[in-house]
Amino acid sequence: MMRLKNKKREKVFLVLHNIRSAYNVGAIFRTADAAGVAKIFLTGYTPAPSDRFGRPQKDIAKTALGGERSVPWEQAARLASLFVRLKKEEVALVALEQVPGALDYKKYIPAYPIALVLGNEVQGISPAVMGRCAAVIEIPMRGTKESLNVAVAAGIALFRILDI
Repeated sequence: MMRLKNKKREKVFLVLHNIRSAYNVGAIFRTADAAGVAKIFLTGYTPAPSDRFGRPQKDIAKTALGGERSVPWEQAARLASLFVRLKKEEVALVALEQVPGALDYKKYIPAYPIALVLGNEVQGISPAVMGRCAAVIEIPMRGTKESLNVAVAAGIALFRILDI
């Protein structure tokens, strides 16, 4: 059976900024593989799939199940420099965060190429970082919890953005 390639997938990136859990990073890599994300950028203290000696990070590999090997990734020393580079490449930066004024993710109409910016599990994305993004989208919460796990939220938003 031949798989058809969705061109939108080639134009979607993820920026993982200050995500502390290697398990969340691994789960995001696995979801990114399933969605066909072009590349993941790791910034701040987000752990990478391999350490500075090239050894695999076991906690990421455990949840990524190979996604860390199939999805291209890059560590960016400075988020600001990465944003400048992506903007030069005409990549729209879109933050996924719950803040007043954020647009419901179902109402957001993506313009490709796009980089979905995900932040820290507890503190989220700083106002300064959100201010550099073209849009801020959110997944509305209907229950008693204020937010979703970052890896779960990434999957929901990615599949909506890609219209899969």
